[in-house]
Amino acid sequence: MDLTDIHKIIRSKRRTVGLQVTPDARLIVRAPQKISDESLREVVRQKRSWILRKQEFARKNYFPAAPKTFTTGEQFPYLGEVYELSLVPGAYGPLTFDGKRFFLCEGCVPLAKWLFRDWYRERAAEVLSDRVRHYAALTGARYSKIGISNATGRWGSCSGRGVLNFSWRLVMAPQAVVDYVVVHEVVHLEQLNHSKKFWQKVKALAPDFLQAKRWLERNRLSLHEGAS
Repeated sequence: MDLTDIHKIIRSKRRTVGLQVTPDARLIVRAPQKISDESLREVVRQKRSWILRKQEFARKNYFPAAPKTFTTGEQFPYLGEVYELSLVPGAYGPLTFDGKRFFLCEGCVPLAKWLFRDWYRERAAEVLSDRVRHYAALTGARYSKIGISNATGRWGSCSGRGVLNFSWRLVMAPQAVVDYVVVHEVVHLEQLNHSKKFWQKVKALAPDFLQAKRWLERNRLSLHEGAS
C-alpha cells in the first residue's frame, strides 16, 4: 500500500497524521503541512492491516440509500429516534419539529434538503455545546471554540489550539454516541494522541465507549444520508 492508494491527502496545521476510510472504502489521509511523502508512506505501511480491515468492512456494508423525497410519512433521525414528516399548507412552516413529528411547508419541498440541514446544524450547536461544557467541567480541560462542520466521515476533531469541531450529522445518533464523540475530543484537549493513557481517560468518562464506536461503524451511512 502506497501513496497511490490514497484517495486524498489533506494537509493542515495539525500535528499528527490521521487516517479515514470512507463508507465507500476510499482512504483519506490528514497530515501536517511539512511532513514528507516518505513519512506518510511509512504511516500508511504501518497501518496497512487496519486500513484493509476497514476497507473490507466498508465494501461489505456500503449500500447507498435512495435520496430523500420529503414526502409525508418519510422518517428522519434525531438523537437516536426516528420521526415522521408531515407536509402542511404553506402558512405553516417552513420546517418545524414538535418533539413527535416534523412539519414541512408544502411550498418548501424544493428547499427541504437545506432546511433539514440547517435544522440539524442548529440542534447540533445546542446539543454539542452543552455536552462539551459538561465534560470540560468534569475534566478541567479548556477549549477555545466549538465549531459545527459539514464533515461526512470525521465526527469530531480537536486542534492544537483547543478548537473543537463536530459534524452536524452526529446529532442524528443516540445521546450515548454523541457523548462518546464529545468525550473523545475533550480528552484530546489534554492528550493529542491515542495512547493508552488517552483511552483510559475516555473510558473513565464514557465506560461504554466501545459500544458507541461500534454503533458509529455500523450506522455511519444512515448518518450520512439521514437528511439528503
